[in-house]
Order: sequence, then structure tokens, then C-alpha cells
Amino acid sequence: MSAALPEFEFVKTAACRDARVDNCPEVATNVPGVVALRDSNRPDTIVTMTAAEWGTLTDAVKAGEYDLSA
Repeated sequence: MSAALPEFEFVKTAACRDARVDNCPEVATNVPGVVALRDSNRPDTIVTMTAAEWGTLTDAVKAGEYDLSA
């Protein structure tokens, strides 16, 4: 038996709120100690992590570690 996921309140970045933009990442930080991510085109697939893991991920993204154009 799996535990039910908490009720995440997902938000999009300002750029993704434009109706012409499709398929955006969404983030929820409303559950204490948990950051949840999902793809707007696949809302049933949710990835969760701790706030520390989120910090590590965002630092790596900012540093270009996941830059696909490199």
C-alpha cells in the first residue's frame, strides 16, 4: 500500500504563463520540507526532493552543469 501524496500547489514561471508556451516545469513548495516538480504535460508524474536537494539542483543548473547546448 502506498501513501497518498500531499496536496501540492504547483506554480509555473512567469514565462510559462504565456498561453503560447506549452510544456513547462512546475514547482510546488507548499509542503514543509518537500519540493515537488512536474512537467505541465505530464501532471501525474511528480518528482519530490528535500529543500537541500533542491538547492543542489538549482546551483548545478545555474552553474551550467545541465547545459545541453555545450
